[in-house]
Amino acid sequence: MDLTKPSELKRLLLAHRLHLSKRFGQNFLVERVHLERAVTAAEVGPEDRILEIGPGVGTLTVELAQRAAKVAAVELDRTLLPVLAEVLAPYGDRVTVTSADALKLDLPVFLREQFGEAVGTAGVKVVANIPYNITSPLLVQFLEIKPPLRSVTLMVQKEVADRLRARPGTDDYGALSVFVQFYAEVSMVSVVPRGSFFPPPKVDSAIVHLVPRTTPPVAVPSEPIFFSVSRAAFGQRRKTLSNALTNAPSLSFDRPTVDAALGVAGIDGQRRGETLSLEEIAAIARALPFEPPAVGEG
Repeated sequence: MDLTKPSELKRLLLAHRLHLSKRFGQNFLVERVHLERAVTAAEVGPEDRILEIGPGVGTLTVELAQRAAKVAAVELDRTLLPVLAEVLAPYGDRVTVTSADALKLDLPVFLREQFGEAVGTAGVKVVANIPYNITSPLLVQFLEIKPPLRSVTLMVQKEVADRLRARPGTDDYGALSVFVQFYAEVSMVSVVPRGSFFPPPKVDSAIVHLVPRTTPPVAVPSEPIFFSVSRAAFGQRRKTLSNALTNAPSLSFDRPTVDAALGVAGIDGQRRGETLSLEEIAAIARALPFEPPAVGEG
Protein backbone atom coordinates (compact mmCIF):
# COMPACT_ATOMS: atom_id res chain seq x y z
CA MET A 1 0.00 0.00 0.00
CA ASP A 2 1.49 3.33 -1.11
CA LEU A 3 -0.35 6.13 0.69
CA THR A 4 1.47 8.78 -1.31
CA LYS A 5 -0.83 7.78 -4.16
CA PRO A 6 -4.11 9.72 -3.85
CA SER A 7 -6.06 6.75 -5.20
CA GLU A 8 -4.70 4.47 -2.46
CA LEU A 9 -5.34 7.08 0.21
CA LYS A 10 -8.93 7.61 -0.93
CA ARG A 11 -9.51 3.86 -1.02
CA LEU A 12 -8.27 3.49 2.54
CA LEU A 13 -10.40 6.36 3.83
CA LEU A 14 -13.46 5.01 2.01
CA ALA A 15 -12.92 1.50 3.38
CA HIS A 16 -13.00 2.92 6.91
CA ARG A 17 -15.82 5.34 6.09
CA LEU A 18 -13.73 8.30 7.17
CA HIS A 19 -14.07 11.97 6.32
CA LEU A 20 -11.19 14.40 6.75
CA SER A 21 -11.47 16.73 9.72
CA LYS A 22 -10.79 20.46 9.47
CA ARG A 23 -10.76 20.54 13.27
CA PHE A 24 -7.65 18.35 13.37
CA GLY A 25 -6.02 20.05 10.37
CA GLN A 26 -5.93 16.84 8.35
CA ASN A 27 -4.02 17.32 5.10
CA PHE A 28 -2.14 14.18 4.09
CA LEU A 29 1.13 14.26 2.16
CA VAL A 30 0.90 12.56 -1.24
CA GLU A 31 4.36 13.21 -2.70
CA ARG A 32 7.05 10.73 -1.70
CA VAL A 33 9.97 13.04 -2.37
CA HIS A 34 9.04 15.18 0.63
CA LEU A 35 8.78 12.17 2.93
CA GLU A 36 12.25 11.13 1.86
CA ARG A 37 13.61 14.63 2.43
CA ALA A 38 12.21 14.68 5.96
CA VAL A 39 13.66 11.32 7.03
CA THR A 40 16.96 12.13 5.30
CA ALA A 41 17.22 15.47 7.11
CA ALA A 42 16.56 13.68 10.41
CA GLU A 43 19.22 11.08 9.52
CA VAL A 44 16.90 8.30 10.73
CA GLY A 45 18.85 5.09 11.20
CA PRO A 46 18.42 1.58 12.64
CA GLU A 47 19.39 2.63 16.18
CA ASP A 48 17.03 5.61 16.38
CA ARG A 49 13.99 6.10 18.58
CA ILE A 50 11.45 8.41 16.94
CA LEU A 51 8.55 10.43 18.35
CA GLU A 52 5.87 11.34 15.80
CA ILE A 53 2.98 13.67 16.60
CA GLY A 54 -0.14 13.41 14.45
CA PRO A 55 0.59 10.36 12.28
CA GLY A 56 -2.73 10.70 10.44
CA VAL A 57 -3.11 7.59 8.29
CA GLY A 58 0.51 6.55 8.84
CA THR A 59 2.17 7.78 5.63
CA LEU A 60 5.24 9.19 7.38
CA THR A 61 5.05 6.57 10.13
CA VAL A 62 5.68 3.78 7.61
CA GLU A 63 8.77 5.57 6.27
CA LEU A 64 10.09 5.96 9.82
CA ALA A 65 9.28 2.39 10.85
CA GLN A 66 11.23 1.03 7.87
CA ARG A 67 14.37 2.81 9.08
CA ALA A 68 14.23 3.25 12.88
CA ALA A 69 14.50 0.94 15.87
CA LYS A 70 11.16 2.13 17.24
CA VAL A 71 8.52 4.77 16.52
CA ALA A 72 6.13 6.13 19.14
CA ALA A 73 3.24 7.98 17.50
CA VAL A 74 0.66 10.14 19.27
CA GLU A 75 -2.71 10.65 17.55
CA LEU A 76 -5.58 12.78 18.87
CA ASP A 77 -8.25 11.67 16.38
CA ARG A 78 -9.55 8.32 17.64
CA THR A 79 -11.34 7.61 14.35
CA LEU A 80 -7.92 7.13 12.72
CA LEU A 81 -6.82 4.39 15.12
CA PRO A 82 -8.33 1.51 13.07
CA VAL A 83 -6.64 2.90 9.95
CA LEU A 84 -3.29 3.09 11.72
CA ALA A 85 -3.73 -0.43 13.08
CA GLU A 86 -4.16 -1.71 9.51
CA VAL A 87 -1.37 0.33 7.93
CA LEU A 88 1.18 -0.31 10.68
CA ALA A 89 0.39 -3.99 11.32
CA PRO A 90 3.47 -5.23 9.37
CA TYR A 91 5.79 -3.44 11.83
CA GLY A 92 4.54 -5.10 15.01
CA ASP A 93 5.87 -3.71 18.27
CA ARG A 94 8.37 -1.49 16.47
CA VAL A 95 5.55 1.07 16.29
CA THR A 96 3.23 2.11 19.10
CA VAL A 97 0.27 4.44 18.64
CA THR A 98 -1.01 6.31 21.67
CA SER A 99 -4.40 8.00 21.55
CA ALA A 100 -3.81 11.30 23.35
CA ASP A 101 -3.54 15.05 23.08
CA ALA A 102 0.18 15.70 22.63
CA LEU A 103 -0.15 19.10 24.29
CA LYS A 104 -1.35 17.44 27.49
CA LEU A 105 1.32 14.76 27.69
CA ASP A 106 4.18 14.93 30.14
CA LEU A 107 6.64 14.34 27.31
CA PRO A 108 9.74 13.39 29.34
CA VAL A 109 7.69 10.80 31.25
CA PHE A 110 6.04 9.55 28.05
CA LEU A 111 9.36 9.18 26.25
CA ARG A 112 10.90 7.23 29.13
CA GLU A 113 7.86 4.93 29.16
CA GLN A 114 8.09 4.36 25.41
CA PHE A 115 11.83 4.03 24.99
CA GLY A 116 13.21 3.24 28.45
CA GLU A 117 15.13 5.13 31.11
CA ALA A 118 18.44 4.52 29.34
CA VAL A 119 17.24 6.35 26.23
CA GLY A 120 15.40 9.08 28.16
CA THR A 121 14.91 12.24 26.11
CA ALA A 122 18.46 12.75 24.83
CA GLY A 123 18.23 9.63 22.68
CA VAL A 124 15.00 10.62 20.91
CA LYS A 125 14.44 12.33 17.57
CA VAL A 126 11.16 14.00 16.68
CA VAL A 127 9.97 13.67 13.08
CA ALA A 128 6.45 14.85 12.31
CA ASN A 129 4.04 16.60 10.01
CA ILE A 130 2.35 18.54 12.78
CA PRO A 131 -1.06 20.23 12.67
CA TYR A 132 -0.60 23.91 11.92
CA ASN A 133 -2.73 25.11 14.84
CA ILE A 134 -0.48 23.57 17.50
CA THR A 135 2.94 24.31 16.00
CA SER A 136 4.08 26.95 18.51
CA PRO A 137 3.05 25.15 21.72
CA LEU A 138 4.60 21.90 20.46
CA LEU A 139 7.86 23.68 19.68
CA VAL A 140 7.91 25.02 23.23
CA GLN A 141 7.46 21.48 24.58
CA PHE A 142 10.12 20.00 22.31
CA LEU A 143 12.75 22.63 23.01
CA GLU A 144 12.31 23.04 26.76
CA ILE A 145 12.84 19.33 27.46
CA LYS A 146 15.90 18.60 29.57
CA PRO A 147 18.18 16.95 28.60
CA PRO A 148 17.61 18.14 25.03
CA LEU A 149 16.21 15.91 22.30
CA ARG A 150 18.71 14.79 19.64
CA SER A 151 16.88 16.60 16.84
CA VAL A 152 13.46 17.89 15.77
CA THR A 153 12.43 17.65 12.10
CA LEU A 154 9.02 19.09 11.33
CA MET A 155 6.76 19.89 8.43
CA VAL A 156 5.17 23.26 9.24
CA GLN A 157 3.57 26.20 7.47
CA LYS A 158 6.18 27.96 5.36
CA GLU A 159 5.46 31.27 7.04
CA VAL A 160 6.23 29.65 10.40
CA ALA A 161 9.44 28.18 9.01
CA ASP A 162 10.42 31.67 7.84
CA ARG A 163 9.83 33.01 11.36
CA LEU A 164 11.86 30.26 13.00
CA ARG A 165 15.02 31.08 11.06
CA ALA A 166 14.48 34.85 10.60
CA ARG A 167 17.33 37.26 11.28
CA PRO A 168 17.16 40.56 13.23
CA GLY A 169 15.70 43.47 11.31
CA THR A 170 13.51 41.38 9.00
CA ASP A 171 9.71 41.34 8.97
CA ASP A 172 9.58 37.68 10.05
CA TYR A 173 11.83 38.16 13.09
CA GLY A 174 10.06 38.13 16.43
CA ALA A 175 9.79 36.55 19.87
CA LEU A 176 9.28 33.07 18.37
CA SER A 177 12.49 33.46 16.35
CA VAL A 178 14.40 34.39 19.50
CA PHE A 179 12.91 31.53 21.51
CA VAL A 180 13.70 28.85 18.95
CA GLN A 181 17.16 30.16 18.08
CA PHE A 182 18.07 30.38 21.78
CA TYR A 183 17.34 26.67 22.18
CA ALA A 184 18.31 25.26 18.79
CA GLU A 185 20.20 25.63 15.54
CA VAL A 186 17.60 25.97 12.77
CA SER A 187 17.80 25.10 9.09
CA MET A 188 15.27 25.00 6.27
CA VAL A 189 15.34 21.67 4.43
CA SER A 190 12.88 22.37 1.61
CA VAL A 191 9.60 24.00 0.68
CA VAL A 192 6.59 21.68 0.30
CA PRO A 193 4.01 23.14 -2.14
CA ARG A 194 0.37 23.01 -1.08
CA GLY A 195 -0.38 20.72 -4.02
CA SER A 196 1.71 18.01 -2.34
CA PHE A 197 -1.14 17.35 0.10
CA PHE A 198 -4.61 15.82 -0.09
CA PRO A 199 -6.70 17.82 0.26
CA PRO A 200 -4.41 20.78 -0.52
CA PRO A 201 -4.22 23.37 2.28
CA LYS A 202 -4.42 27.10 1.54
CA VAL A 203 -0.72 27.69 2.18
CA ASP A 204 2.64 26.14 1.34
CA SER A 205 4.59 24.18 3.93
CA ALA A 206 8.27 23.63 4.64
CA ILE A 207 10.47 21.05 6.32
CA VAL A 208 12.64 22.49 9.09
CA HIS A 209 15.39 20.74 11.00
CA LEU A 210 16.26 21.83 14.54
CA VAL A 211 19.23 20.62 16.54
CA PRO A 212 18.73 21.51 20.22
CA ARG A 213 21.70 23.18 21.88
CA THR A 214 23.37 21.60 24.89
CA THR A 215 24.42 25.05 26.18
CA PRO A 216 22.83 28.49 25.62
CA PRO A 217 24.30 30.53 22.73
CA VAL A 218 24.51 33.66 24.92
CA ALA A 219 25.16 34.33 28.61
CA VAL A 220 21.93 35.12 30.47
CA PRO A 221 21.13 35.72 34.16
CA SER A 222 18.40 33.12 33.77
CA GLU A 223 16.16 31.87 30.98
CA PRO A 224 12.98 33.43 32.50
CA ILE A 225 14.67 36.84 32.69
CA PHE A 226 15.99 36.57 29.12
CA PHE A 227 12.57 35.69 27.73
CA SER A 228 10.76 38.33 29.77
CA VAL A 229 13.04 40.94 28.17
CA SER A 230 12.50 39.40 24.74
CA ARG A 231 8.71 39.46 25.12
CA ALA A 232 8.83 43.06 26.31
CA ALA A 233 11.03 44.14 23.40
CA PHE A 234 8.71 42.57 20.82
CA GLY A 235 5.46 43.31 22.62
CA GLN A 236 5.06 46.76 21.06
CA ARG A 237 6.83 46.57 17.72
CA ARG A 238 6.15 50.16 16.68
CA LYS A 239 7.58 51.67 19.86
CA THR A 240 11.19 52.50 20.49
CA LEU A 241 13.05 50.02 22.65
CA SER A 242 13.16 52.51 25.52
CA ASN A 243 9.38 52.93 25.45
CA ALA A 244 8.66 49.22 24.94
CA LEU A 245 10.73 48.15 27.93
CA THR A 246 9.43 50.96 30.14
CA ASN A 247 5.77 50.20 29.36
CA ALA A 248 6.06 46.41 29.61
CA PRO A 249 3.90 45.15 32.53
CA SER A 250 6.14 42.11 32.94
CA LEU A 251 9.23 44.21 33.71
CA SER A 252 8.00 47.06 35.95
CA PHE A 253 11.04 49.29 35.46
CA ASP A 254 10.83 53.08 35.18
CA ARG A 255 12.38 54.98 32.28
CA PRO A 256 15.57 56.11 34.07
CA THR A 257 16.29 52.50 35.06
CA VAL A 258 15.60 51.23 31.53
CA ASP A 259 17.70 53.94 29.88
CA ALA A 260 20.56 53.35 32.31
CA ALA A 261 20.51 49.61 31.55
CA LEU A 262 20.48 50.28 27.80
CA GLY A 263 23.49 52.53 28.30
CA VAL A 264 25.36 49.80 30.17
CA ALA A 265 24.47 47.34 27.40
CA GLY A 266 25.64 49.81 24.75
CA ILE A 267 22.30 49.82 22.93
CA ASP A 268 20.50 52.88 21.53
CA GLY A 269 17.08 53.19 23.16
CA GLN A 270 15.64 54.63 19.93
CA ARG A 271 16.05 51.31 18.14
CA ARG A 272 13.12 48.92 17.70
CA GLY A 273 13.00 45.57 19.49
CA GLU A 274 12.91 43.63 16.22
CA THR A 275 16.44 44.79 15.40
CA LEU A 276 17.99 43.13 18.48
CA SER A 277 20.19 40.07 18.21
CA LEU A 278 20.13 37.35 20.86
CA GLU A 279 23.37 38.73 22.31
CA GLU A 280 21.87 42.23 22.59
CA ILE A 281 18.74 40.92 24.32
CA ALA A 282 21.00 39.01 26.71
CA ALA A 283 23.07 42.18 27.34
CA ILE A 284 19.91 44.07 28.33
CA ALA A 285 18.81 41.18 30.58
CA ARG A 286 22.20 41.27 32.31
CA ALA A 287 22.09 45.05 32.73
CA LEU A 288 18.57 45.42 34.16
CA PRO A 289 18.50 45.25 37.98
CA PHE A 290 16.23 42.24 38.38
CA GLU A 291 15.51 41.19 41.94
CA PRO A 292 15.13 37.44 42.65
CA PRO A 293 11.29 37.64 42.90
CA ALA A 294 11.15 39.06 39.36
CA VAL A 295 12.54 35.82 37.96
CA GLY A 296 9.37 33.94 38.83
CA GLU A 297 7.24 36.66 37.29
CA GLY A 298 9.08 36.35 33.94
